[in-house]
Amino acid sequence: MRKDVYRRETCRLCEAPSPACVVALKPTPIGDDYVAASRREDVQPMYPLDLCLCSRCGHLQLRDVVNPELLFRNYIYVTSSSLGLVEHFRKYAEDMRARQYLPPGAFVLEIGSNDGSLLRFFQQQGLRVLGVEPATAIGGRAKASGVDTRVEFFTSALAREVRQTHGAAHLVAANNVFAHADSLGDMADGIRDLLAPDGVFVFEVSYLVDIVQNMLFDTVYHEHLSYHAVKPFAAFFRKHGMELFDVQRIPSKGGSIRGFAQLAGGPRAVAPIVGELLQLEAGMGLDQPALYARWSADIDRRKRAVLDFLQARRAEGKTIAGYGASPTCTTLTYHFELGPLLDFVADDNPAKQGTFSPGLHTPVLASEALYDRRPDYVVILAWNYAEPILKRHQRFVAEGGHFVVPLLERRVI
Repeated sequence: MRKDVYRRETCRLCEAPSPACVVALKPTPIGDDYVAASRREDVQPMYPLDLCLCSRCGHLQLRDVVNPELLFRNYIYVTSSSLGLVEHFRKYAEDMRARQYLPPGAFVLEIGSNDGSLLRFFQQQGLRVLGVEPATAIGGRAKASGVDTRVEFFTSALAREVRQTHGAAHLVAANNVFAHADSLGDMADGIRDLLAPDGVFVFEVSYLVDIVQNMLFDTVYHEHLSYHAVKPFAAFFRKHGMELFDVQRIPSKGGSIRGFAQLAGGPRAVAPIVGELLQLEAGMGLDQPALYARWSADIDRRKRAVLDFLQARRAEGKTIAGYGASPTCTTLTYHFELGPLLDFVADDNPAKQGTFSPGLHTPVLASEALYDRRPDYVVILAWNYAEPILKRHQRFVAEGGHFVVPLLERRVI
């Protein structure tokens, strides 16, 4: 039996048996496993990317679970490197204070605290903070910078220990990590046990409505085990002694929700938007296999258009590069079968420059390579960031280069 991956046979939220596969993307290596030159000859394992839908609660999820030790212990993504995310967290912390969730001296815990960017803003409000971050290097740096951090995975056992040492939490946060855990039930139990009677669990996740409507299929990769919607969440929290009482739609990650949960019987009324989003999801058929059959066909139609265009350019002798070296770019490159067409990939993150892409081992270079090597076409793999990339590289277009934005609808600039 393989120790690096296992196949889950029950729903991650409600534990109903055998969710049905509704979208099969091309298998990939671990999406962020960009390798050094010393590993360029290594054959990296490939893992399925099959999305399954629970017939009982409507939760969409990956069924194949890669060992989290492989995914997160040597995690390299740092919050402060993401465009606009630190400012997003500054506003986030201000919003929590404006909502009066945080009395003087309150205790705030963040699950998946990364480099401590959010917790620093709570520290500046004079609050006690603790991060829980499994990535050894990133968590260690956060701790060294003055953000108290436990470098381990969050579990219900850890939650009980923290409650004994720090007291109950007025706020537990989990931002873009609640999709990462296979044992969500244990995580929810830990959050429940840690919260003060009037405490709030606040989480941000990509919203399945936006993933479908905005063609964000490339957000499907092995770190993201779950693709969340309000209906399954509401039932899940009830099962674990909590209540989803408010939801905000936010623009981050191409379309996300910020959810708010309290202990069952908590002091806050359920906001009207919860019911409104339940109606929206029902109207879309978000819990029905037919929606995903249409979505999958649309993905493949767009793939065919991009691939036909680029293969025709190759036949004309044109050179092609990519732009973007992230897990989403790995999913897009594999599912659209772009690997053989790309001479190199440009990226602005120094940590990625000089590495080679997962599995395909395409060289990753600094974006100055667009001007040194002058490819005829550059496919913006990180297409959600197309506008800032285009703005930064107007000179490339002015000098005769072309950018290809593969989604939503293919366009050439």
